[in-house]
Amino acid sequence: MTSSHTARAHHRSLGAALAAAGLLATMLAAAGPASATPDPGDLSPGSGSRQSAGSAQERELAPGEIPGRDEIVHSRNLKPLANIPSANPDGINSDIAFQGRYAYAGNYDGFVIYDIGNPKTPKVVTRVLCPGGQNDISVSGDLLFLSTDSSRSDDSCNSVSQPATEKSSWEGIKIFDIKDKKNPKYIKSVETACGSHTHTLVPGSRDIYLYVASYSPNEAFPDCKPPHDGISVVKVPKKAPTQASVVGFPVLFPDGGNPGAPTNPGVSKTTGCHDITVLPSKDLAAGACMGDGILFDISEPERPRVIDRVQDNVNFAFWHSATFNERADKVVFTDELGGGSSATCNEATGPNRGADGIYEITGRGDQRKLVFKSYYKIPRHQADTENCVAHNGSLVPVGGGRDIMVQAWYQGGVSVWDFTDSTRPREIAYFERGPLTTDALGLGGSWSAYYYNGHIYSNDIVKGLDVLKLDDRRTDSAAWVRMDRLNVQTQPDYR
Repeated sequence: MTSSHTARAHHRSLGAALAAAGLLATMLAAAGPASATPDPGDLSPGSGSRQSAGSAQERELAPGEIPGRDEIVHSRNLKPLANIPSANPDGINSDIAFQGRYAYAGNYDGFVIYDIGNPKTPKVVTRVLCPGGQNDISVSGDLLFLSTDSSRSDDSCNSVSQPATEKSSWEGIKIFDIKDKKNPKYIKSVETACGSHTHTLVPGSRDIYLYVASYSPNEAFPDCKPPHDGISVVKVPKKAPTQASVVGFPVLFPDGGNPGAPTNPGVSKTTGCHDITVLPSKDLAAGACMGDGILFDISEPERPRVIDRVQDNVNFAFWHSATFNERADKVVFTDELGGGSSATCNEATGPNRGADGIYEITGRGDQRKLVFKSYYKIPRHQADTENCVAHNGSLVPVGGGRDIMVQAWYQGGVSVWDFTDSTRPREIAYFERGPLTTDALGLGGSWSAYYYNGHIYSNDIVKGLDVLKLDDRRTDSAAWVRMDRLNVQTQPDYR
């Protein structure tokens, strides 16, 4: 199951602007035709000195201040407890899932299992090498699921990069048995159209379903030809997971979705979805699908049905992810302007682009609508050498009708913000490091920041796993919410 580190090959490049800036990896020469794509899988991480949480100074930022290179700063109510550095300084860390006392952190080389039974002293249980960007991750019982959205020579953990133009290339879902945490076993793969950029676990009594999001088809790709206007549905029998298979490809955009440029300049054309969040207790899901945001019914898991669809052709460039509030009457969508590899948290970009969009859900049943209310963006400007934009986050389950979320902003760090008033969101806590580099745009920062059983866990692209403690009267009630698992895109009913 182990292999040496291999170069990452992703069949969707970041486009001419970044290539001109010299930020794309040399492997793009072997990839297929270029198209606009988010997520920094083809970039090389920025370099910076590794600093333990214990060396952080108790210091808040002054208004308009940018911290020094690699300097750790944070609000008084959000303090770093621990950091486990990345084993591969040239790798890229991605998403996180939780189960019991364990955190499962994906990276482009595979995944790491951490024991977080004592959040102050987390420990590495095992590191699994299985290259394939971006290794989006979820867990259920003794099963772990990984998304592969980079063209590989085969479905093994010893695969190497191979152009998507070759029919034999493989992308999709990998399934591991994690009963033995020290020795996970790879048991099954499922190939999916255009790979699996992300996936979302939909639980069931007998079967698990995975909604596989992928995008950017091309006539030159034998396994990823247009139109690609839906998602793959993978069915995993709980008692026979090696029989997992694709059982459907529901079309979500029969009209083709957002046409993008030139009709809507600066907006991504919808050719699939980037991420989906399901709320099983309400048979509801929200999809972030490149140029569109959608609300859909999942009462029949194999046949999800769109209820409403919205666009923002003024301020949203790429609909990236979605989060429901606890009452399920709001959805926060994120815009990953610049694909996560640009400096967009600056004065020039402004407060409404590369931000979160807060939508309220009105009406009932099939008459439900998504109604825009406001944008949220971190109020701390970042340097022009820092990649920064809205990214993965989760609710802080405070209850009582209040809506508070923790969120990753790449080199913008971790932000805790309150959107109880949908029209006036505001930051209440933050943690960040100064720029990785000061002479050129670097890639780093928090990919995912999630609240789980009293602590915030952040998977930093370069720095590894950070554990943070939030101490604020507005969020104290969340400490009473104890969970035995958390796949953030499978949003629980916290109460």
